[in-house]
Amino acid sequence: MSDWLLAITVALLGWWFSTGVILYLNHLPRRTHRWSMLAATVVLVCCFLEVPATSEDSSRGGAVVAFMQAIVIWGWLEMSYLMGFITGPRSAPCPPDVTGRERFWLAVQTSLWHELSVVAATALVIALTWNAPNQIAAWSCIALWLMRWSAKLNLFLGVLNYNEEWLPDHLRYLTTYTRRRAMNMLFPVSVVVGTSAATALVLSGLNGTEEVVRTGHVLVGALLALAVLEHWFLVLPLHDSALWQWALPPADRKKKVEQNCEESGRRATAAGL
Repeated sequence: MSDWLLAITVALLGWWFSTGVILYLNHLPRRTHRWSMLAATVVLVCCFLEVPATSEDSSRGGAVVAFMQAIVIWGWLEMSYLMGFITGPRSAPCPPDVTGRERFWLAVQTSLWHELSVVAATALVIALTWNAPNQIAAWSCIALWLMRWSAKLNLFLGVLNYNEEWLPDHLRYLTTYTRRRAMNMLFPVSVVVGTSAATALVLSGLNGTEEVVRTGHVLVGALLALAVLEHWFLVLPLHDSALWQWALPPADRKKKVEQNCEESGRRATAAGL
């Protein structure tokens, strides 16, 4: 298998499967969350301990392992937030009369500790891999971090689609900080910058002479491309949640199917079909 095909396959499967596992664990009963986080934390510590050694491996396998280490680190961060262990100082809905900067600051408070933990984890990966030949773990964490911030800002400013059923009951108040609109001014910037960076990395990988460059750059580029795809899911009338319905509990799965059918019916009616 060629380097670029391997990289795209690993990125696609890593993105799809890790998202599904997190959703599945997150929707298990609350009593299981502490055990899930404990197991994930053990894996996280082992991952951080191995990051320096992996960063010295400039082979194709080293690039893949570094990428997966970044996915593990990011998965722990997402679990810690969705399970309510590391969120922010505010855990209440947005007051309906609050707008502008005050609304933005209240939204920031809902995930402030989590955002700081993301910055800290990314900084640690950068420090552990500093000046090493394999920078794929650091680049992957940076890409995930920046594109996640972009997605959250787009949700705050307003998008068409928001999968509320992905949130557990204890985080449903977050929906009050989002808006429903067809488009916002940030979205085109997010898509153009993300697509440009993804294209540049993939081209760099395809033209690279070293294994870590050929595989690693395509891995990070594919990850950015998938993040851009997730941005498009926010504004297009597509049912992206179908990709991870297997990870949702039966009640939420049935509810989402019914919502998708209703939306499809409304679009067909509007089109005169």
